Amino acid sequence: MPPSTASTPVPRGPVLNWLLTLRIDKPPFLIALDVLAAVLALYLLIRPTWKRTLAGLTAALLGGLVGWFLVWLLTDAMDLFGVALTPVTTLWTALGFGGVSLAVANLFRSRWWRKVIAIVSIPVFLAAAFCGINVDFGAYRNLNDALGVVPYKALDLHTERGEVVAGTDWKATAGVGDPGAIPAKGEVGTVRIPGTESRFPARKAVVYLPPIALTANPPALPVLYALSGQPGAPADMFTAGGVGAAMDRFAAAHGGYAPIVVAADQLGGPGRNPMCVDSRDYGNSATYLLTDVRNWVRSNLRVSSDPAGWGVFGYSQGATCAVQFASGRPDLFGSALASSSELGPTLGDEALTISTGFDGSKAAYEAAQPAAMMTKNAPYRDSVMVFGAGANDAKYSAFARTLYGDAERAGVRAQLLSSPGTAHDWKTVRYVLAHGFPAIAAQMGLGS
Repeated sequence: MPPSTASTPVPRGPVLNWLLTLRIDKPPFLIALDVLAAVLALYLLIRPTWKRTLAGLTAALLGGLVGWFLVWLLTDAMDLFGVALTPVTTLWTALGFGGVSLAVANLFRSRWWRKVIAIVSIPVFLAAAFCGINVDFGAYRNLNDALGVVPYKALDLHTERGEVVAGTDWKATAGVGDPGAIPAKGEVGTVRIPGTESRFPARKAVVYLPPIALTANPPALPVLYALSGQPGAPADMFTAGGVGAAMDRFAAAHGGYAPIVVAADQLGGPGRNPMCVDSRDYGNSATYLLTDVRNWVRSNLRVSSDPAGWGVFGYSQGATCAVQFASGRPDLFGSALASSSELGPTLGDEALTISTGFDGSKAAYEAAQPAAMMTKNAPYRDSVMVFGAGANDAKYSAFARTLYGDAERAGVRAQLLSSPGTAHDWKTVRYVLAHGFPAIAAQMGLGS
């Protein structure tokens, strides 16, 4: 359940703002909502006669079975979403359907006030189910996130920043004698990165500048691309993935140093999947990321030009892109951190992938697979790749093990992570980031 597409914030009153920013993923709200839903369900279940009570119970059970069957049909039988849903999500779906069915049953042969309570209870049951599923996926903090509202302002970039060649001693050039002059936290904001060469219709990117980058004379810093899943938007890596908070924690333990994080739009829209390749049907996503974004970063930020100082972090489709770039362009990227990656660029069906994503060329499709690129570029001289997946996600765990084996055979310094108790969700993303980033940081020259 990736977060939805981004939209522009609109003016709103204090009450609406409070509702939209209320944390729907925390116990106080969740407990209150679940208690309310349970009280309403109990009231609707207890009827004047045992026959009506039995009818309500039957409706609830049948509704729950319908919810369970739909999850099985869409995920297990049809594999419509490409990922398996957890038992927790299945349970909340069944409870939501069961609650709504119970409410509908109370609309018949009942007093007017019971009808009113039944109607009011439907959004409560749906909200409880949505919030339960959301907690399982770890996606939305509040309704703003669910609506795709980007909570970040435009980033103020200083014109004096420019590329510094590799080999610069960061500590010596930082120009900060007093540690207190370094801000406590970094800064996150949006920027427009034009598709100058690619003409790719990218949405605004979200950029994180670590504390040391906000000083008067910032040093050259490493760069970490952060690519969302699909459907999704660049801000997802910060709102759901917690990248900014993770980098602030790292910077706090390392004198304000962390990589500059650039969450560019590799999709061009929430429902598109260009697979981070150039194609006639989906546009030049690869050129946008490898040329346009890279040129913009080098022109507007003070960054290292050493490939070891550049890495890619991604989730799901974005993780697949991360593996593609680190495998195919070790001259540009020295590391990849992949949470729930596919084996390679795919639209779910090989024939469709080849016809629309590779202009009908099976040879081009096969050459774009990370396994093929690892074989071609082996042995890698200085590359690190970390592959992770949720322990409850059998499909992507198998993909991670396969990619890990391919990378090791190609001479890549590889790691394999398994997030306990999670599946194809944002909790896995945050676990992989927390446990995999130290290896990426060390490759970038940061850390101990």
